[in-house]
Amino acid sequence: MVTVTMSGVGAEDDIPLCERKTVTDFCYLLDKSKQLFNGLRDLPQYGHKQWQSYFGRTFDVYTKLWKFQQQHRQVLDNRYGLKRWQIGEVASKIGQLYYHYYLRTSETSYLNEAFSFYSAIRQRSYYHQVNKEDRPELVVKKLRYYARFIVVCLLLNKMDLVKLLVKELSEEIEDYTQRFNTEDQLEWNLVLQEVAAFVEEGGVPALEQGMVVGQLSLADALIIGNCNSQVKFSELTIDMFRMLQALEREPVNLATQSTKPGPLVREDSYTLPLAFNEPNEKPAKRENPHKYLLYKPTFSQLYTFLSASFKELPANSVLLVYLSATGVFPTGRSDCEGPYDFGGVLTNTNRDVVNGETLQKRNQAQKEMHCLHPGDLFPFTRKPLFIIVDSSNSTAYKNFSNLFGQPLVCLLSPTVYPKSMQDQSQRGSLFTLFLYNPLMGFLSVCGLASMRYGLWDKAQELLRKVFHDIGQMITGSRVIDQAYLQFYGDEFLRLLMIRFIFCCTTLRLHKHFRETRSFPESYPPLPKQEMVESSLLQKHVLDLAAMLDVQNLFSEGMLDNY
Repeated sequence: MVTVTMSGVGAEDDIPLCERKTVTDFCYLLDKSKQLFNGLRDLPQYGHKQWQSYFGRTFDVYTKLWKFQQQHRQVLDNRYGLKRWQIGEVASKIGQLYYHYYLRTSETSYLNEAFSFYSAIRQRSYYHQVNKEDRPELVVKKLRYYARFIVVCLLLNKMDLVKLLVKELSEEIEDYTQRFNTEDQLEWNLVLQEVAAFVEEGGVPALEQGMVVGQLSLADALIIGNCNSQVKFSELTIDMFRMLQALEREPVNLATQSTKPGPLVREDSYTLPLAFNEPNEKPAKRENPHKYLLYKPTFSQLYTFLSASFKELPANSVLLVYLSATGVFPTGRSDCEGPYDFGGVLTNTNRDVVNGETLQKRNQAQKEMHCLHPGDLFPFTRKPLFIIVDSSNSTAYKNFSNLFGQPLVCLLSPTVYPKSMQDQSQRGSLFTLFLYNPLMGFLSVCGLASMRYGLWDKAQELLRKVFHDIGQMITGSRVIDQAYLQFYGDEFLRLLMIRFIFCCTTLRLHKHFRETRSFPESYPPLPKQEMVESSLLQKHVLDLAAMLDVQNLFSEGMLDNY
């Protein structure tokens, strides 16, 4: 139902019929665009025919809405009271459409289109007047726009602009929290701190001559987040965003990738580019693995995505599954323990809650029906599979069986962290932080909030040497499982394995990490003595600690019972 509000002078009956129809038509388009936009979140991300047509319809309505407000601007100003922030809101929605289309396709040209919209909104100060109105919900719209713009700039590696946007967002948050007594102040400050801490990471160690590795390449990745306590934005938890970023190549020449650029004309016409590629157009070659982002999926949703990705996986390709979720533990011990007897990670249970209690709790003798067990992944080991589990019950996934002889690796997080680390969980997992940016992980585990710029460069240079040495350890080992070598040829998986080993060595040397449950594990197990416990890697970690003046936090060597 469309609600029309006339803001012209005098009674509504005095408004000419044509002008009244203009307002009615505008409200209809605005209402229809909101309905279609809100419906996007319910679309399946697999099977292109199932969602591409919906995106097309949504873009079509927003295109009509945008042109309509241009053609009838004066009437809408006088009779509807159209504000510049409302124009900015429509433009922001179009930018979001491109961003979400990018998330479904991993085509950077759509990400570049989102950047064009967000950049134009900032240049034309569409949200400038919001701060003069005593409406906190409008200021939140502005803050969300900034946060979305920053995410896009991060993915496009536009770090100079990120710094400017972070400064502007910081000022906006400060003004917002001083003017309004809000409950979301902590969340916005956490978002700001997370973005402010983001910096570029060193390059991937190259494959050297003589290295014998597999020719597999990472094609698809399922990034799954189901941690209630984590700060999230736009259906992305911090850990999901970090893993998304870890699976992105640095974009090149993005400004030339847009296939149908629209003109940016003079300011008073408020024109923005509309360059949506129709489904029948052939996209540019994908440089990044295709990613499915699943925030709190149900078991059936998760399994549907797994099946679709498995079905479409090309030859000589790898499927990566990243699980960031609450652990589910077994309720009892059975006589014969199998792949469904160790628990796993939680999937979304919201649809099965009755009177505040999950249906499964009525029979504790049965298995948790909302748990993704290791056995649930067995069918997908028919093709190369790379699994990362960040959970309090990650070790359930070391009870794996490689039934089909295909390359299979599971990287598993610690299940218990020292008390000094637990209060940081809202800002993301330490384990995923190491996989995303090892130096930030090292700073975090040492309690360092920042470091001077020159020292950062020196630490990154040392890490490049560390990563080079770890790479040689992997490819030179005679006892390492062949699966690691099969995956090493892909630069994304290579970097994840190297960062994982660095994380293992760091935590084993740290004095606060005393329990074996506080160390990452893997399936198949890595050779400890010549890798995670090697004297060379221990020396590297201690050198980095000395460089940062935190050597007192680390032991000189690993204890025998570790």
